[in-house]
Amino acid sequence: MEKHLFFDGFLHEIVEVLGTALDAKNPYTCGHSERVAELSLKIAKQMNFTKKEQLRIHIGAHLHDIGKIGIPDAILNKIGKLTGEEFAVMKNHTCIGAEIVGKISVLDSIIDIVRHHHERIDGNGYPDGLRGNEISIGARIVSIADAFDAMTSARAYRTALRTDEAVKELIRCSGTQFDSCIVQLCKNYNLFDIENHYQINYNKKARRDDFV
Repeated sequence: MEKHLFFDGFLHEIVEVLGTALDAKNPYTCGHSERVAELSLKIAKQMNFTKKEQLRIHIGAHLHDIGKIGIPDAILNKIGKLTGEEFAVMKNHTCIGAEIVGKISVLDSIIDIVRHHHERIDGNGYPDGLRGNEISIGARIVSIADAFDAMTSARAYRTALRTDEAVKELIRCSGTQFDSCIVQLCKNYNLFDIENHYQINYNKKARRDDFV
């Protein structure tokens, strides 16, 4: 048991170091990955996944944007809409991130989440144009959590949406961009609870007991 606790603690320390590096590069979205990870974990728990799969999804969500470390600051921190060329560069963060986590043996199981969290159910996502169940369940969960947090967080170029507005947008895009079953589950079980969503203790390290 102590060995497992040590391993989980070490794994989360790796994740925190990588996350801190990303926050330093893009401080405006500081806390985004933590919130995405917490919501993704709530969804995984509600879907009755094993502890191992809950942990995998939680870690994958923490590191879903790690590839943005390789995106130029001028694009990453730009205020305003990206040009077509800039957006093409930004999309590379999924492949860069997959390459980064793929070099760490204990993280290679989350490559699918990091690489495919911008894929779409209708096949119009990136980088590989996967559709439907070709996209792993972990990546489908993180895609929804990522979009929800992005919509309900203020940015330099726009105000945050209200929770109900963000949920309506997720529902509108269900079956095309997002997995409709997961969106409906989140709505049915009130997983898009904005107060609980943002009440995260950033000084707390995840423990094995968090994955039930």
